[in-house]
Amino acid sequence: MTEPSTDLRETVRQRYAAAAVQVTQGGTACCGPEAVEIDDNFGSALYAADERDTLPAEAVAASLGCGNPTAIADLHEGERVLDLGSGGGIDVLLSARRVGPTGKAYGLDMTEEMLALALENQRRAGATNVEFLKGTIEAVPLPANTIDVVISNCVINLSTDKPAVFAEMIRVLKPGGRIGISDVVADDALTPDRRAERGDYVGCIAGALSFAEYRRGLEAAGFTHIELSPTHAVADGMHSAIIRATKPPTSDEAGASMSSDSCCGVTACCTPVEQADDPHNTVLEAKSTSGCNCS
Repeated sequence: MTEPSTDLRETVRQRYAAAAVQVTQGGTACCGPEAVEIDDNFGSALYAADERDTLPAEAVAASLGCGNPTAIADLHEGERVLDLGSGGGIDVLLSARRVGPTGKAYGLDMTEEMLALALENQRRAGATNVEFLKGTIEAVPLPANTIDVVISNCVINLSTDKPAVFAEMIRVLKPGGRIGISDVVADDALTPDRRAERGDYVGCIAGALSFAEYRRGLEAAGFTHIELSPTHAVADGMHSAIIRATKPPTSDEAGASMSSDSCCGVTACCTPVEQADDPHNTVLEAKSTSGCNCS
């Protein structure tokens, strides 16, 4: 990573660390925490009232995204979901409810302060099918072929290495897995310099890709069935957009996954995302049936 990229990442980290601290320390006993963003284009206003009302106030207050990816990802019972740049945990907690006790929702964030806030929100929500991980979205600390759905809310535009993010998304997804992302995307006519005129990097504007660039990046990573749909303007020529795409369900890829990442009837054995190859069995049942000595 070049020095300017490193500096940008640190600037982003500091901005979101400060936001987490603001939520953690800014509340009062009678009124609760004040939202970090007061803007109809970003934040908790983009979630339905019945969703906000069922979550810890701190999770809602820390919402900094440009959309609601859980509303577009079409999550199902039993699925495993990964939220890139999970912040205070609002999308992870909503995903956990949608996938139910047989599924799991992971949140990945690089900021200690946001992770601490997310863990406290998980405790308040009583969510047991949730796990928060520390790391960057360019190097996801999960095995390949273990996630059904990747979501993200206005975070990929903050990355200084977007091809690495796209490569990591397709790596962790199972064959046939999908993405449901909200992100800021620029009109194709806007050059990077003109995007920077409309807002700074940490404000989710200067680092945004154009629609054509986003599509090319996803195609280069191997995604298919790519859809990019603008939802609302966040600046002149800049839009919050819904991005959907699919990892090809190739039999060769699936077979390679099973042969390289499965043992004793369990995929990703002895990792945080282990699961039984037979969906009708639990992990313990699969290991017991096969005589596996892994714990």
